[in-house]
Amino acid sequence: MSAEAPDVARVPVALLCGGRATRLGELAQAVPKALVEVAGRPFVEHQLRGFEQAGVRRVVLCVGHLGDQIEQRLGDGRALGLELAYSRDGERLLGTAGALQRALPLLGGLFWVVYGDSYTFVDYRAVLASFARSDALALMTVFRNEGRWDRSNVVYRDGRLLRYDKSAPAPASTHIDYGVSLLRAEALDGVPPGAPADLADVFRGLSAQGRLAGFEVTRRFYEIGSPEGLAETRAYLETGGVP
Repeated sequence: MSAEAPDVARVPVALLCGGRATRLGELAQAVPKALVEVAGRPFVEHQLRGFEQAGVRRVVLCVGHLGDQIEQRLGDGRALGLELAYSRDGERLLGTAGALQRALPLLGGLFWVVYGDSYTFVDYRAVLASFARSDALALMTVFRNEGRWDRSNVVYRDGRLLRYDKSAPAPASTHIDYGVSLLRAEALDGVPPGAPADLADVFRGLSAQGRLAGFEVTRRFYEIGSPEGLAETRAYLETGGVP
């Protein structure tokens, strides 16, 4: 990549909203997780407002389970100051990497990836600039977790991501995948079109090849993937973002 970082407004976000939200039980049986109410509005609207404030202009929502409801709610995004597009899994869920592979025609050669159940705090311009200085195929933002919010799965030392493995973390892991990443389209070359695939496996392979960069953030994340996480996120946003 060029040493000159691209403008944040020119790099789209792929928002992964296709999961079934099984851990939320009855809360997400009739609506997709993205539309679960948090502090007076669907959770996805909090995410989209954050993107707009960060300078993002285009978001591609990768939808699956009950995805039509998301499109009906958000439309083309103009009301939120964004351009929204939708990529649909189809008859079977494709998983995180499979959904991204399907969405590539809408994303182009460089794009953000954000999990649809995460509320995060990232300096998008700083991350882009860091990635522009690397020869990596992807960049993962990481947070020093020490096993606090979930099992740590990243070995990150002296500004370098040395290992990522979600299924079998190294004992030396102190950090965790923060939920915001940058990918070049080539990072998904090994994902067969139309086949279910997990982004964690793609990242593990890139890490082993030394092609996964890291960027450390210092502010904790919030999430709505579990009842406990949902309650905590609601409390945070209902107080106007006061920890």
